Amino acid sequence: MAEAEQGLDAKLDPIQFICLVCLDLPKDPVSIQCGHSFCKGCIEAFWDQNEEKGNYSCPQCRKIFNPRPVPGRNNMLAEVVEMLKRTNTQQTSSSIPEPVAAAEACAGPTDIPCDFCCGTNPNKATMSCLMCMASFCPVHLESHSKVPVLKKHQLVSASVPLQEEMCSKHNKLMEVYCKTDRKCICYLCGLEEHKRHRTVSATAERAVQQKQLSVTQKEIQERQKQRERELMVLLETLKDFKKRTQTAVKSSDKIFDELVSSIKKKQTFTKQLILDQEKRAVAQAEGLQLQLEEEITKLRKRDTELEEISHFDDHIHFIQTFQSLLATCESPDLPNGPVARPKHSFKTVTGYMSKLKTEMEGLLENTWPSISAKVSSVKVYLQPEPKTREEFMRYRCPMKLDEKLVSQNMSLSNENLRMTCKTGQMWDGYYFRTKRTTSTEQMWCREGLMKRCYWEVHLSGYTWCVAVSYKDNSGPSSFNSVFGNDSRSWSLECLTSDCIFRHNNRTKYVWSSQLSTVGVFLDYPEGILYFYNVSGSEMTLLHKVETTFTEPLYPCIGLRDDGSQQGTAYYAELIKIW
Repeated sequence: MAEAEQGLDAKLDPIQFICLVCLDLPKDPVSIQCGHSFCKGCIEAFWDQNEEKGNYSCPQCRKIFNPRPVPGRNNMLAEVVEMLKRTNTQQTSSSIPEPVAAAEACAGPTDIPCDFCCGTNPNKATMSCLMCMASFCPVHLESHSKVPVLKKHQLVSASVPLQEEMCSKHNKLMEVYCKTDRKCICYLCGLEEHKRHRTVSATAERAVQQKQLSVTQKEIQERQKQRERELMVLLETLKDFKKRTQTAVKSSDKIFDELVSSIKKKQTFTKQLILDQEKRAVAQAEGLQLQLEEEITKLRKRDTELEEISHFDDHIHFIQTFQSLLATCESPDLPNGPVARPKHSFKTVTGYMSKLKTEMEGLLENTWPSISAKVSSVKVYLQPEPKTREEFMRYRCPMKLDEKLVSQNMSLSNENLRMTCKTGQMWDGYYFRTKRTTSTEQMWCREGLMKRCYWEVHLSGYTWCVAVSYKDNSGPSSFNSVFGNDSRSWSLECLTSDCIFRHNNRTKYVWSSQLSTVGVFLDYPEGILYFYNVSGSEMTLLHKVETTFTEPLYPCIGLRDDGSQQGTAYYAELIKIW
């Protein structure tokens, strides 16, 4: 008997008789209708797991049974297994290579567990079988490399749970890609709701998208290289910008130090000039003082002598003495008339100094906006110009009308959002109408702009304009002039049939038909002003101004009735887009 068992052991490999569920020699082996055998407990447990789905299939050939079959005991297999166990109880475990056993590891929270490991701590699955629809650890995967029927199964890396690759409706593997709906489906979905759609196998679609992935990856790599080059240029530019900034600061300090030094030199010179003049004037006055004192002394002495001779009794002696005293005792260098106060004083000098101070402060005040504008225009890099209306909207800014700069024919109310004509027309939400036969109404906004800003104006009438201008401090009486007639305003004027740009009393035709909505984009730091025709989401450039702005710019609206259409209402509306 022992020899027979040894002969049996020499001819049969125990791996041929293992249960494909537990991958061990069967315990209480049973057979099912397709002829395959398993442990009774393993096949019952396998079917219990899929009972809710009503899927009773063979773990080996995947044949589906309905209703659930009753396994029958396989006595012959039980005897063979018993003989194999007696001859070599370690046959199954010894057949497992050491590297495979070493690869066993318990599945972590983010790992996919092996579907065939028993116990509470299953091993980490490394491969998934698309035929068995199960994931295996290295130990339980061994049968797929030795059992001939399992060698034909398709194995993939266990990266995601197989349930995520199953169709939720038919519980089938999603092996088809629907190009119409751009989604993965199972073959039953392709026969039903996706019947008339363009479908291909998932393998074919993977090949297509793999090529697209290579193209996309190449584009991303090129984009990355471009951005890296741009970053290097930006860093070099930033480094150079900082150096230039330090140079500009040093130059500015030097210029202002020289200016302060020059002013201090003039201060010292003026002080010395005043002191020298004081010294000369005092010396002159003291010389005159000495002469006056000497003459006063002489006159007092002569008065005393005359008083004495007035009492002489001797006539001859009186006459002789009096004649000798008649000679003058006045100083010939003294002025004949009385000493007069000077017409000029140092108060006049300080007045001129105050005037110089005022003029210098005015010069600094007038020059400073230009300096500030030039400093603001220096940047590390140029911001890209917006192209679409959505991009322009990023620079929208709130505005309100300035009650101090409204003509006498208008009045503001409702927090400066409503303007009412004294003739009875109404302005509401930057909207007004007027029927005067010949008039010009020009409205200024309160906010002065010195940055990137965008706003839109919707007007309807026969002559109107949208403009920007430096602040006008001359008062409402000056508003009868038209925007664009001077060098301090830029105006886009729309007539009945065409549109012109006006600046410094010069005009240029820019549009051949009447407009309804104009978008204005101001890039103050760069000194650029754009006028656009806005039609829905489309924007057409009408005119571009490139200059250097030196003062804050104020948005303006002009409306003029030339009398050609009397009694016809027209209006201007600053669109509230903020």
